Amino acid sequence: MLRSLLPRSLRARLLLFTLGTILLVQAATFASLSYYRKKFTEEVAVEFTATTIRTLRASLAEIPSDERADFVRGASQNEWHLWSRSLPSDASLEGKPGQARIQRAHRHPPPPPPSGDIRNNLRGFVKALNMRLSDGTRVALSRGPEPKLYISLLPDSDLESTRANREWLVIPLDRIAPPVATPMVLVWLTGMGLFLLLAAAFSWHITRPLTRLAKAADQLAAGQPQRVVPSGPSETRLLGERFNAMLDTLAESSAVQRTLLAGLPHDLKGPLSRMWLRIEMVDDPTFQEGMRKDVQDMQRMVNQFIGFVRGSDPGSYQFSPLELGAWLEEQVSAWESAGSPVTLAGMSRRPLNLKADKVALGRLLDNLITNALNHAAPPVEITLEAESDMAVITVADHGPGISPERRAEALRPFSRLDDARTRTGSVGLGLALADAIARAHGGSLALDEAAGGGLAVRIRLPLKPAETAATDGKKRS
Repeated sequence: MLRSLLPRSLRARLLLFTLGTILLVQAATFASLSYYRKKFTEEVAVEFTATTIRTLRASLAEIPSDERADFVRGASQNEWHLWSRSLPSDASLEGKPGQARIQRAHRHPPPPPPSGDIRNNLRGFVKALNMRLSDGTRVALSRGPEPKLYISLLPDSDLESTRANREWLVIPLDRIAPPVATPMVLVWLTGMGLFLLLAAAFSWHITRPLTRLAKAADQLAAGQPQRVVPSGPSETRLLGERFNAMLDTLAESSAVQRTLLAGLPHDLKGPLSRMWLRIEMVDDPTFQEGMRKDVQDMQRMVNQFIGFVRGSDPGSYQFSPLELGAWLEEQVSAWESAGSPVTLAGMSRRPLNLKADKVALGRLLDNLITNALNHAAPPVEITLEAESDMAVITVADHGPGISPERRAEALRPFSRLDDARTRTGSVGLGLALADAIARAHGGSLALDEAAGGGLAVRIRLPLKPAETAATDGKKRS
């Protein structure tokens, strides 16, 4: 269940991990600060304030009652003043039984302070302070528009009966800022945003080389290898260097293979020519016919080797703009004029333009048609369709076909499916060559079952707008 909720990409997981870590640390910090702040308020601030109130009350007790108001104003530089009457109607006590009686005495109490008022933060502190003061001193908060703190200075045991005889010290609270102001919240959110941007840049720095490497691996699988630039941390740099070394090894092996395949047919041409000459010098017609057939098979194998070497060499391709519909009609017409059972069964109505090597593409089509005529049953039906931005050429025959579990094997070089088709004179390079040519054009080749039960070979080639194809052709020329 947890695995299904996680994002698939490494970049998203790194961002989620960084964000989760930041939020977890912030939550732990906030919880710790709240705990120690509450503990400080209960154990230190309340006790210190209670001691200060007792000292202040004792000091004022030594001053005559008619001089106390002037003393308070002078000592506080006109910020505090003495309220020598009962507790005002806009004040409320916290934490004492008298609070309920006072609130019941007011039928229409003032509305509570707004959410950002300092009194909301001092309510718990005042409640703890009233619980700590056991000598009759009371602390109250105003409930009107102006935040004030009221402190009773003369002790008494019954609050309800002596409200009129108490003296209250009035302390304005408008100069005290809330514990967490709005600018601090904005600073915290800005810091979080910067941390997330740094996390995104960090994850991009880590995952970018891996994304490039994955793209290079896809190009290698498509037959278009491309080197990567090693970047990022040391591990991804090392991975990029190893990938480039692998490409060099594969390129060297491919070059050796092409040289081997190209040299072998060249070396066989001389003996084959001499064999043709000696066959003509023999007087036995039966012997001549058998030898001609064997030499023709050998010549066909040599041609397949040569075609595969040319088709698998990316440097041998010469791409130019091509209108696929007209080109395909010309190719099929050439087969029909030779009397072969090849028909154009379907044609796309819109023009299909692409960049292609006409010679290589003709070799692909001829190879598929020849395979269908030699190893299947006629007629061979060819169709051209358009699927989104791809052109699809389908070559279908009416033979036994190839079973689905062996189709991947049929596309490998030198693969022989003797139980499916007769391979006389074949080395198993026909479908492999067609697949190599399709991939060299940025497309793909797939084997499927035809509607009549035979084999359908579908070649998908990427389309290109006519204007762009023509411009690219001019640049290349």
